Amino acid sequence: STIPSRLVTADLNFVTVEERTSWFYKHSADKRPLWIVEADEKLVGWAGLQNFHERAAYDITAEISIYLDESTRGKGYGRLILQEIVRRAPIYGVEKLVGLIFSHNIPSINLFKSEGFSEWGSFPEVAKLDGVLRSLTIVGKSLI
Repeated sequence: STIPSRLVTADLNFVTVEERTSWFYKHSADKRPLWIVEADEKLVGWAGLQNFHERAAYDITAEISIYLDESTRGKGYGRLILQEIVRRAPIYGVEKLVGLIFSHNIPSINLFKSEGFSEWGSFPEVAKLDGVLRSLTIVGKSLI
């Protein structure tokens, strides 16, 4: 449901389960977990930690991702999920969290900043969505 919005993912077309299989198996319960998000006994999204970079020295840093069904956005679930991930991240050896957010996704940037993340950098016009160049904002938070 996030792909058509052109707000939260750089995917341009719908993604099949088969196309996501290798991504799924890069997660692990002991180091880079992937959680499902339920509300009112319905699956409404997912959240997870993934490697920021493949080289070993970057293991202390994880990229955080949160995706919610459009029916649940703006209801406070994103904040609760973000707070829980920040709380749990050190269990997985994470000392720094980063989020890669499209710069025009002001609600997500504001959410992360309200939870203590700050802007660590940006990549100007690195994506093209429907012919429009889009920039990426990097937010981060030190947990130690």
